[in-house]
Amino acid sequence: MQETLFCLRVGHLPYTMSDSNTTVFTNPSFFILLGIPGLEAAHVWISIPFCAMYTIAILGNFTILLIVRLEQSLHAPMYYFLCMLAVTDLVLSTATLPKMLSIFWFNSRMIEFSACLTQLYFIHCFAVMESGIFAALALDRYVAICDPLRYSTILTNAVVAKIGLAVLLRGFLLILPRPFLTRRWPYCRTNVIAHTYCEHIAVVKLACADISLSSYYGLLIRFLVDVPDVSFITFSYSQILRAIFSLPTKDTRLKTFGTCGSHLCVILAFYIPSLFSSLTHRFGHNVPLHFHVIIANMYLLVPPMLNPIIYGVRTKQIRDRLLHLLTHKRT
Repeated sequence: MQETLFCLRVGHLPYTMSDSNTTVFTNPSFFILLGIPGLEAAHVWISIPFCAMYTIAILGNFTILLIVRLEQSLHAPMYYFLCMLAVTDLVLSTATLPKMLSIFWFNSRMIEFSACLTQLYFIHCFAVMESGIFAALALDRYVAICDPLRYSTILTNAVVAKIGLAVLLRGFLLILPRPFLTRRWPYCRTNVIAHTYCEHIAVVKLACADISLSSYYGLLIRFLVDVPDVSFITFSYSQILRAIFSLPTKDTRLKTFGTCGSHLCVILAFYIPSLFSSLTHRFGHNVPLHFHVIIANMYLLVPPMLNPIIYGVRTKQIRDRLLHLLTHKRT
């Protein structure tokens, strides 16, 4: 009851009263994040694996950046893409996990309206960038395996820089309208978000207005990002698999297939929960809310943890350099 009263304490907010006695907040000063609805009693226990994943993501991605920075032989296209992926993962996980853990540990559920919009922007912007980097890594592997003799002439430093800039600008420009659209809606009845972070659809659903523009724009972003990226990744890895099966020895085929298979698993761990969350908001009204929220967290938690392991530690050059650094420090 105390929390309900707190959520409705809006005397300092601009509002108007409609005929049905509904309070409309044209600019709420804060929202309340519930965490995982229905599992509040288990928040502390849920925080343990979440905190572990965040710790691994931070340590792993910083390690990738440090190793590539120190080792001159790793200043090559694939490792530049890995650094882009590491920075993206650091931003994605840091944009969500600290606030999420403060909800789980300290019941700190309030988030300022401007902070909510900022979090919303960074999450969706860097999720778009992550998708683009996965496509860039698929391109790198495609050229390296299917056309290795032309690798250095196709993926030059200038081409890598242009790809990185294109990925950055696409994420920045496509998501830029979202916080402005979200800010323009009037909000009514409640400022409680049944989520662990300010996901776009979860926020605009609180608006007492026709949010079709936001919804259609979200679908447009899905079409402009997921369709070309997933199509290109599918094409690249299908060609890679064809090349793998033409390799002369069984051991080489198995090793290369295992590497590409692990890459695909990480990619699927990003796209499937993201797509599930988007579709559930629009069509999955019978999906339990706590299950939806947990799945919506997976594409922000699992890939940042797995990427430095799958793309980094399993790469021989990075693994050897890491072992060298560790043994050198001990001696």
